Amino acid sequence: MSEQSAKPYLIRAICEWCADNSLTPYLAVKVNGQTRVPAAFVKNGEIVLNVSAGATRRLTVDNEHVQFTARFNGVSQEVSVPITAVSGIFAKETGYGFAFAVAADPVASLDAATAPLESSAPGASPPKDKPRRRPKHLQVVK
Repeated sequence: MSEQSAKPYLIRAICEWCADNSLTPYLAVKVNGQTRVPAAFVKNGEIVLNVSAGATRRLTVDNEHVQFTARFNGVSQEVSVPITAVSGIFAKETGYGFAFAVAADPVASLDAATAPLESSAPGASPPKDKPRRRPKHLQVVK
């Protein structure tokens, strides 16, 4: 029997810890062919998602996927991220969290990964660029 990855357990733990401490959990994701996120918000093949209770609806983090509904530019969209595509989880306010190694998927296409979802609205504009601070307290977990 193969050992399960600790990654989904750590993601759930940091999300719960953030909720208990009034912090905002952010999920860093390497977009691949199995990732379903709004294309307008993907930069350099990556996206950072606010996964707090106030920003999401029906958030589930199981051993295979992180799934939820969220609003992007006022439009509700379904998001589905394979656990294997998650490159980190951290608290926005403190930077505390974990970084994970993500295997490169040479077959995955950015176009397929960012295909419009059923609920996406035409003409939605991406957010304005803001300088992004890097989290300070990350460690690689395999």
